[in-house]
Amino acid sequence: MKQNEYIDYLLAKPCSEDSFPFGPEAHVFKVFNKMFALIGCRDGQLSLTLKASPDDVTFLTEEFASIERGYYMNKKHWITIAPSQEITASMIEAWIDNSYSLVISKLTKIERSQLNN
Repeated sequence: MKQNEYIDYLLAKPCSEDSFPFGPEAHVFKVFNKMFALIGCRDGQLSLTLKASPDDVTFLTEEFASIERGYYMNKKHWITIAPSQEITASMIEAWIDNSYSLVISKLTKIERSQLNN
């Protein structure tokens, strides 16, 4: 996937919004003002930072050389992915879906009800 395809996929999530609160190099995606993804560039390479469960963070960082604990994020709850040949587009989409699900699970009932509208 290319950067614009990641952006389209992220913005297709219900109530997803994007912004650049950390400057033009960090494209942030939120749902009800809670971040679930960040696209940036590290060492000239695209990187994608996503929320994950602590167990998934440990497993994924041990399993894949191109995944590390969240760059400038809480290392227990975030991963940073440098897309590579070992990681498929469908894997990244699944991790995006999981990140989004983790964030919306913490929303209020009223906010969650607005996702279905």
